Amino acid sequence: MKKENMKIPLEVRKKFAEPLDQLLAGTREETIAEAVKKFKALEESDIKFEFYLVGDIVTMDFLSHPYLKKFIKLCIIDEKTQRKKVEIDTKEFFEEYLEMVNPAGTIAKKSWGVIKEIIESKKKTLLMITEGEEDLLVLPLVQLLPTESSVKSFVFYGQPPITDAEFTIPQGLVIVEVNRKMQKYINRLVKLMEKF
Repeated sequence: MKKENMKIPLEVRKKFAEPLDQLLAGTREETIAEAVKKFKALEESDIKFEFYLVGDIVTMDFLSHPYLKKFIKLCIIDEKTQRKKVEIDTKEFFEEYLEMVNPAGTIAKKSWGVIKEIIESKKKTLLMITEGEEDLLVLPLVQLLPTESSVKSFVFYGQPPITDAEFTIPQGLVIVEVNRKMQKYINRLVKLMEKF
């Protein structure tokens, strides 16, 4: 378990803004339709999977979709999107509700322990970030999910549009397939972070 708080140094901020894995570009309606198509095809190939969501919009969209909802194991939210308050109806779905503080732009050191316990509990869990934001918790989540399992883990988060002078990334939904290769890539990203 990591012993320090971590934050992104300014000089590598762009690297962390890029999608970690497959980006489904488009509106919320388009990306949800794409995701449904993708996972129905996987299900037909007899592949079992579970979903881990980071972010309020993706949580709202998956919880309100009967097909996607049934695969959800964990949602990490802060009830804010683009600094606006969001209300998510989570009644009667989750078996466990937890709260944590995670300052904006950081991974709080306790995140690894909290996320590890949630994964090991196997309960449908809602982790609410009461102060700060959830964005970077994608990294410890992908690092900690098991890869040696008969059930594949997928992590989802929303990609904001980036219209930087150097490169453009459209808005959409990022699907991270958790495997050893992805975990090695996340390890390299985490090593770039400043400890404090």
